[in-house]
Amino acid sequence: DQRRHAPFHIIDNVRSSQILYMAEDDDAEEIDDAEEIDDAGRDAGTDTTDTSEDPSEVISKYKSKISVRRTGTKARPGSSAQTPIDVTMKFGGSSLANAERIDHVANLIKDRTNPPPNEDGSPSDENPVRPRAVICSAMGKTTNSLLAAGEMALEGQVDIEALRTLHLGTCSTFDLPERTRNDVEKLLNDCEDMLNGVRLIQELSPKSLDQLVSYGERCSVRIMAARLNQIGVPAQAFDAWDVGVFTDDTYGDAKLLPDTIASIKDRFEGRVDPNVVAVVTGFIGHNTKGKITTLGRGGSDLTATAIGAALKVDEVQVWKDVDGILTADPRLVKTALPVSHVSYEEASELAYFGAQVLHPIAMQPALHAEIPVRVKNSYNPSAPGSLIDNVGNPRRMVTAITCKRNIKLMDITSLQMLGAYGFLGAVFADFEKNKVSVDVLASSEVSISVTLDKKQKENDITQLQDDLSKFAEVELRQDRAILTLITDVSRSSDVLATVFATFSMHGIQVEMMSQGASKVNISFIIRDDQIDDAILKLHACLFEGVCDVAIIEDGHIV
Repeated sequence: DQRRHAPFHIIDNVRSSQILYMAEDDDAEEIDDAEEIDDAGRDAGTDTTDTSEDPSEVISKYKSKISVRRTGTKARPGSSAQTPIDVTMKFGGSSLANAERIDHVANLIKDRTNPPPNEDGSPSDENPVRPRAVICSAMGKTTNSLLAAGEMALEGQVDIEALRTLHLGTCSTFDLPERTRNDVEKLLNDCEDMLNGVRLIQELSPKSLDQLVSYGERCSVRIMAARLNQIGVPAQAFDAWDVGVFTDDTYGDAKLLPDTIASIKDRFEGRVDPNVVAVVTGFIGHNTKGKITTLGRGGSDLTATAIGAALKVDEVQVWKDVDGILTADPRLVKTALPVSHVSYEEASELAYFGAQVLHPIAMQPALHAEIPVRVKNSYNPSAPGSLIDNVGNPRRMVTAITCKRNIKLMDITSLQMLGAYGFLGAVFADFEKNKVSVDVLASSEVSISVTLDKKQKENDITQLQDDLSKFAEVELRQDRAILTLITDVSRSSDVLATVFATFSMHGIQVEMMSQGASKVNISFIIRDDQIDDAILKLHACLFEGVCDVAIIEDGHIV
């Protein structure tokens, strides 16, 4: 109603608000004065705005007339002269544990954009990067602390003082702007109010848990963005849904919607200045109802690869607390070695069978977009890390050893000699009915052996046994482990010769073996109390050159 409301003149105000959308680019084309004259030749000072047009469309049209290009940074003396590559960078909780780590990571990001020269003064060998997005987990053990606070609230006590000390203390350490401190304090107050609600109604649903754990990441990105700005790296904090991360309605273990990659691309193009680092929350999103969901543990890796795929970056960097992917778990094998190059399939198998690499689902966006993922150590940035791509290293016989502990082995033998088709169909119908999933499987015409991990509910397994017992003999063995070799299955004869000779030498009995479905792994089921010895002996033989049996490679003893 023009009699009551003045029209919204977006063009009259757009120059003053341009900084909200893009930094001034010295190379950007000037807006030609002629663009301020419409087709009818009317003076630009005359109001020609169509008041019926959506303001966001007006902004979009205006921005399309301006050349928006990423500005290059002036190289420091002696630094690398290579062309920067676009990356997304993800940092986990241990990398952001406290104020000291926040400062370390902020300066790490700054140094990656303009690598310092080598110690001898020569240009850096490291390729400079342009971080399009930095994905941050909650600081340290904040997520666990929030879950513990939820449990305490159910018992009638609300206490988040330790979280206040960590986050507000970090703000004080850096003397961050008052706005950042206020934003963080408001989030903490909202968290405390929510916990008081939990205390009163004595209920903490998966939906509420997702909201509860979100406060950690939402605080950490605001602190990280503010610290980056302080040290001269333009940055802006975003909750993941503000940059297009949308999920289904499964609280606690949500999946990205099929059009999420497209929505991320659109949001970055429309809302994020390409010269500013977007600091984005990790494992949270919004569902179709606008409610907060979580992608589950490790979901921040998925956010990093999804944003990387949407922006078509040159590389996704996942920064952890180890020197990339290792040949074995360093907590057990002190001599574990870094693996410089693996394929997407190898990395996915490593993650699925227990290695702390990346979330298995996190590989998918990078794989589909053919974007390499580099795993690096935030505590040792100079280490080259591990590169994951669609090639890997085909010359290597064995890439790594990993395992899953505390699993069950179920042997199912047909009593009715149904034949393979009828028997397998009946068995898996009961697995589906009882919602029990399988890790590893080996079968013959009248018998099946499967492994069940510790996530399976005991009641479901008991009911499954009862159902299977109607047509099969069922034996369940506890305290087993899966030892998995990530290897080139086309060279399995050589690998198996060495493995079985080692096992035989040390009295390690294989109760089941699986090979073939995956082209990059061979799995062995052994007793849980033998798994450590098996890994140590195989690692020494396959990677350290310390072997008490003959090693077969390409059909020859080496």
